[in-house]
Amino acid sequence: MRLRCAVLDDFQQVAAEVADWSPVADRVEVTSFAEHFGSEDELAAALAEFDIVVTLRERVPFPASLLARLPRLKLLVASGMRNSVIDYDAAAAHGVTVCGTASSSTPPVELTWALLLGLARGIVRENDALRGNGPWQQTVGADLHGSRLGLLGLGKIGSRVARVGLAFGMHVSAWSQNLTKEYTDEVGVELAPSKEDLLSGSDFVSVHLALSERTRGLLGPAELALLKPTAYLINTSRAAIVDQDALLAALRQGRIAGAGVDVFDVEPLPAGHPMRTAPRLLATPHLGYVSRANYATYYGQAVEDIRAYLDGEPLRRLG
Repeated sequence: MRLRCAVLDDFQQVAAEVADWSPVADRVEVTSFAEHFGSEDELAAALAEFDIVVTLRERVPFPASLLARLPRLKLLVASGMRNSVIDYDAAAAHGVTVCGTASSSTPPVELTWALLLGLARGIVRENDALRGNGPWQQTVGADLHGSRLGLLGLGKIGSRVARVGLAFGMHVSAWSQNLTKEYTDEVGVELAPSKEDLLSGSDFVSVHLALSERTRGLLGPAELALLKPTAYLINTSRAAIVDQDALLAALRQGRIAGAGVDVFDVEPLPAGHPMRTAPRLLATPHLGYVSRANYATYYGQAVEDIRAYLDGEPLRRLG
């Protein structure tokens, strides 16, 4: 009898298309779920009869309470090699092996620039007007060349965003709590004296920090008030780093020129959520890591993880 494997949040229904599942087809029956299960009760009911679960990034928490309700679960595969929403101790206690996959930082870098450029040149508004027989030219674009890009975080993603900014002829500065001048010099950008200096002096601010107790709520009402009224804020990192109510207020009151957001306090974003109708907002449904090449890696290596586990030699163990 074959084991049962659930693939969660396969919104585009491509998990079976972008990877070859034949290496485990004789031992595993795969079921893909396109709908998101928003509560622990829904997850527990949907996954009760599955031995293996493949989950994307940190979209679905697996706390101790949920793991205790999944007695059949033996293998949990999460895309990426870091996951903060899985209780590894509880998984071990319940005999669940947790494995990961490789993940490229290129897609979120590219999406960051898609949002930034879309905001700077009014792409969505102008496209909607053109296709709807609206006015010809409504916006005056913001220039990237010669403007200042401020980066909160200069890690793997932030440093690549910085290099693109330099290629556009932007002045690029960065700040994070442990950032050193030696590293900013290596990347070729300026070290901002403080978070406040970076926010008040930048024309574009982009967030590239990991979520932690130090970064949660890092940009609240006081910090957002430092931004120029002509400045744009881009967040493709984690929603909780930016106070969502403060951001909504800044957008509604026109205290900043706009924001590009790929991450939200609740995902998927419920109908009627204020982020769906906020002015001056260019928003995407958490597409940062969603690209064909990345999905091929996620699901291809998930198959490898499943096969290795079934052969008694688990790969890329997490926890």
